Amino acid sequence: MSLRINDTAPDFTAETTQGTIHFHDWIGDGYAVLFSHPKDFTPVCTTELGTMAGLEHEFKKRNAKIIGISVDPVESHERWKDDIRTVTGHAVDYPLIGDTDLKVAKLYDMLPAEAGDSCEGRTPADNATVRSVFVIGPDKKIKLILTYPMSTGRNFQEILRAIDSIQLTARHQVATPADWKQGDDVIITAAVSNEDAVKRFGSYETILPYIRKTKQPAA
Repeated sequence: MSLRINDTAPDFTAETTQGTIHFHDWIGDGYAVLFSHPKDFTPVCTTELGTMAGLEHEFKKRNAKIIGISVDPVESHERWKDDIRTVTGHAVDYPLIGDTDLKVAKLYDMLPAEAGDSCEGRTPADNATVRSVFVIGPDKKIKLILTYPMSTGRNFQEILRAIDSIQLTARHQVATPADWKQGDDVIITAAVSNEDAVKRFGSYETILPYIRKTKQPAA
């Protein structure tokens, strides 16, 4: 069955560039970003892993860990790190999962069951669907899923923006409108009555009966 928002993220044990991890234990009580790649030593993915390395401090500020995955072995990941640093100037210090038996790719519905059980002989095109981002919350539920084509590099500033929204809306009964960013006005959810809205937010603007805007609540 396909994974959906609010499903429990499948747990697994895997070898990484930082040793064996048990995924749910590794997540701990924060957020996690799992982002996948079709193959090591591919051009777009090389830029992506370096970009994430350069942004790792931004994810840490949001109590979010990052972890990459490719179906290639850990030894290949270690060699790839040198190229990533050469291309982007950033060292990859976060873990990279070696999914040589395709187990995690299948658990997360990125490859079909009939894909086999080995990375040997597989090309980037064979793994084209292993191009997803999963944001997972402290409750181990999936909060966001994005899947990109191989030719399109991912915008990780958007992932940070989405995490900001996910965390804000988890704390307050608000939603964020299109193109929202930190500090912008937010939308009061329908679960909050007009009376409660005044108590919670002080003031708000009614655009339409179902759209009430207010200042972003403080953390």
